[in-house]
Amino acid sequence: MISLKKYLDAYERPAEPDPADPGPLLAAALECYRGALLAVGRTAVVGSPALGLELEKGLQEVERRLSGNPAAESLKWAQSQVETHLQEWGARTADHLRAKSDEEKELLLALARTAEAVGDRNQSYTGQFKDLTARLEKIGNLDDLAQIRSSLVQRVTELKSNVEQMTRDSDDLVAHLQAEVSTFQTRLKAVESLVLKDELTGVANRRSIEERIQWNIGNKNTFCVVILDLNDFKQVNDRYGHLAGDDLLKQFAKELQMNTRAGDFVGRWGGDEFVVLLLCDSDSSGFHLARFREWVFGKYTITTGANRQTVEVNIDASIGLAEWHAGITAEQLMAEADAAMYRDKHQTHGVHA
Repeated sequence: MISLKKYLDAYERPAEPDPADPGPLLAAALECYRGALLAVGRTAVVGSPALGLELEKGLQEVERRLSGNPAAESLKWAQSQVETHLQEWGARTADHLRAKSDEEKELLLALARTAEAVGDRNQSYTGQFKDLTARLEKIGNLDDLAQIRSSLVQRVTELKSNVEQMTRDSDDLVAHLQAEVSTFQTRLKAVESLVLKDELTGVANRRSIEERIQWNIGNKNTFCVVILDLNDFKQVNDRYGHLAGDDLLKQFAKELQMNTRAGDFVGRWGGDEFVVLLLCDSDSSGFHLARFREWVFGKYTITTGANRQTVEVNIDASIGLAEWHAGITAEQLMAEADAAMYRDKHQTHGVHA
């Protein structure tokens, strides 16, 4: 009988496992674990670069140590290190989110105060803005950052809508005010035109003449003042009546205006006296005075009496001219022209009323 022990001794027993060789299954598990550590680090960096970078570096160091020493002691050390890194990263992330939440709340309260201040400036929107302010303040008391942001988006949309409506209302108000201002300006110009025009003849009145003289002096323009006093006008009034005299004054003013240049200025000084401001010096004024005598003086057809009869009268005027020089005031200039006119009246026409 063959001994069983002999056969057992002859049987080749498997070798004892080597502690330094983890075997294929353990090696694959370690490889997966190391890959997971690196993936966690990369994901943390993507989620928050500022907070995840330190975690990624710590996990990379654990992975490197495991790749060089896969023994049981290294696994225990790796587990401890990973837990530590994750706890620290979690604490930093929580602090960061709390800080962000506080910032969001501060922005909300600032927005609320701004909205209320804007609303106070426009009373028609005060109620809407105060309601928005109250809701923003409630959001500021929330702790959930996602809920805060969701509510904030909704409230900002409301605020934007209110501001846009205010803008439209303001634009309409501005347009309305501009239209009213334009209307008032048109009316003001019409009133000013009436104030500065002679009511009877339609040419400039005395006030307007004085203002134009001052304007020319202020701009140091070269100009002359011409005073024309109608001769025998009192006889027209006495013989044909004041309505006939008014008719003559209107015709004379129109002819005088038609025979001056665009830059010259024609006005009625008062009564039967007219003033022309010529933009030229006294040496060049002779041509204009000759034109007045040729085209303005002469026969006029006037309407007389209740029967509206017409009659021809011959009209001319005594003329006085004075040129402005630096240092001469408007009053002195008019006095000089008036004196020249009276000299012409006495010398050429005798004394007329």
